[in-house]
Amino acid sequence: MARAERLPLAALAVAVALAATGCGGASNAAPATRTTSASGCPAVAAPAPRSPGKHRPPTRPLARGRTWAATVVTSCGTFAFALDTRDSPRTTASFAALADGGYFDRTIFHRIVPGFVIQGGDPTQTGLGGPGYRTVERPPRTLRYTRGVVAMAKAGNEPSGAAGSQFFVVTGDASFLPPQYALLGRVTSGMDVVRRIGRYGNGDAGVPTRAIVVERIRVAAE
Repeated sequence: MARAERLPLAALAVAVALAATGCGGASNAAPATRTTSASGCPAVAAPAPRSPGKHRPPTRPLARGRTWAATVVTSCGTFAFALDTRDSPRTTASFAALADGGYFDRTIFHRIVPGFVIQGGDPTQTGLGGPGYRTVERPPRTLRYTRGVVAMAKAGNEPSGAAGSQFFVVTGDASFLPPQYALLGRVTSGMDVVRRIGRYGNGDAGVPTRAIVVERIRVAAE
């Protein structure tokens, strides 16, 4: 993509102001080296950036009548979220196909805004990478981006509900955002891990102050 997939800068400014007032493919990189840390997440070496490659979207949604969940194993712990296959059949099928193909393995959360979101899903680590295709699935009009919601990032010039591979998890209250970001699901366990990861960001710039590595993401029926 020509532009980074991210939330609007105006929304970031509001989020930081709210936080300040208390309102709310395999890699060739060597395995991460961990050291102890008194502040929560261990210090690890970031994997080398890699090409996102070219992929094709899946041709069918995940099986209906089953509950699908994504397990995200990170250098800071593990969290899981339920995929919303009812409201977002194309978005969830795409995410599951990328995850099970190892697309997210040994990547990082390249954008962390304390009290707002953590964002990952880009093997290039630049915020510009994607799988070579996009899905478009308008989210429900009633969607509110409250703590624990997982959604897909998009560039500002893309239509509502556009999605590539980059996803974000809401760590605070982002309910002021308009429903323009495709819904992926909601965190069901490990929200403490998500909040811990969310501490390692440089204000509204979103630059991580520590490498948080996504070791792997896998999707399975429960």
